[in-house]
Amino acid sequence: MYCIVDIETTGNGIIGNKITEISIFKFNGEEIVDEYTTLVNPECEIPYFITGLTGIDNHTVRNAPTFREVAQHVSDFTKEMIFVAHSVNFDYNVIKHEFKALGLSFVRKKLCTVRLSRRIFPGLRSYSLGKLCSSLDIPLKDRHRARGDAHATVLLFHKIIRTGKAEQVITSFLNARSQEATLPPALDREVYERLPPLTGVYYFKNSKGSVIYVGKAKNIKKRILGHFYDKSTREIELCKETTMIDFELAGSELVALLMESAAIKHYYPKYNRAQKRKLPAYGIFSYADRNGILHLGYNRLKVLPSHYLAFYSTTDCRIYLEELCTIFELCPKYCHLQENVTQCNHFRIPQCGGVCRGSESASAYNKKVEQAIAFMKSGRSNYLIKEKGRNIEEDAIVLIRDGKYAGYGFISKNEEIRTLNDAIAYLIPQKDSLETQRLILSYTVKNPEKVLELDGLEL
Repeated sequence: MYCIVDIETTGNGIIGNKITEISIFKFNGEEIVDEYTTLVNPECEIPYFITGLTGIDNHTVRNAPTFREVAQHVSDFTKEMIFVAHSVNFDYNVIKHEFKALGLSFVRKKLCTVRLSRRIFPGLRSYSLGKLCSSLDIPLKDRHRARGDAHATVLLFHKIIRTGKAEQVITSFLNARSQEATLPPALDREVYERLPPLTGVYYFKNSKGSVIYVGKAKNIKKRILGHFYDKSTREIELCKETTMIDFELAGSELVALLMESAAIKHYYPKYNRAQKRKLPAYGIFSYADRNGILHLGYNRLKVLPSHYLAFYSTTDCRIYLEELCTIFELCPKYCHLQENVTQCNHFRIPQCGGVCRGSESASAYNKKVEQAIAFMKSGRSNYLIKEKGRNIEEDAIVLIRDGKYAGYGFISKNEEIRTLNDAIAYLIPQKDSLETQRLILSYTVKNPEKVLELDGLEL
């Protein structure tokens, strides 16, 4: 037995969306055996655009029962039946959230007539309820009212189950291990099945082929499934529009991040929150104490009169100072990596020259600090980052040329990069931006061993 459902609501999302009308038909596969239709008082304002679509306004539902008052009847009316709806995840999840708000559970097996129609009637230009009814000669009255749409869905479902292959398709959709009810209604399962469990960038596209969302993931297939399970309003709307998903492999997370940044700036996808142009918040600076010892430290840029390097977090500042301490044998105490200690004893940094113990003079120590400052001022001009490739036979490279991000590429593990020209030959050129600078700086601070300096090599 099936319960075929349609609802009208106060909006398009899931969470916070309230039902204004619900219609349920009990259907045994041959005929309608019972019906329940009622307006519902959402106990909140109905937006003007919803009234324009459905004709339901605040006055219409003023004397209607609340969902609390009809919940038990809805539960009993649909008990032990298969929940059928057009774009079932929307109707089902709105109802489920209404029950959850009352502290009640609502769990039913689901069937989606959009996905069923795509499988049973392939090749149609649109699978919206109105267009399907037009294509299949199904009468549709009172469009955008719960009873009219629910009754049309009954007729559509009846037409579906009368086809020869319907039983097998419906059985596969109801299989407990099937992901059909989870996938966006306009997305073919084959598209999802070909997604790899690898690192890269993915693109959600709408029916016009336009990119509406770009994301990156260490496991593309798993991350995309996460979008389908997410019931936030934004994710529901994204999935409703998605008809195709493409992807590009990156090999490493760094390359995936850079690819994602470039794609967002190229496509300006509808559902991507614009990448925040996050400005560096912290800076490395120096000062001399009353004993004449030079200190290196970090603080917020807005309180510093000057600084040598800018970073995006205190963690990046500390990691970079640790690197300076190791390279130039500086003291963690005087680099503000250890506070309230008389002598340094940092677990990641070899013992310093002894300035904190009085065994190294201030002038000798200051010369090392000045070398570190000169190093920070000079910066890295040309260098290469080598990371994992898209398969075991290749590496990925990221090139910084003249201090700017130049692009990424992929090379055979047998190839050796000796010069800038060697790297450029494999490069997919990219634009430098504040976002790419942030990504690369954060990476190099945390992974100095993967940085290959190219200055001084024969060009």
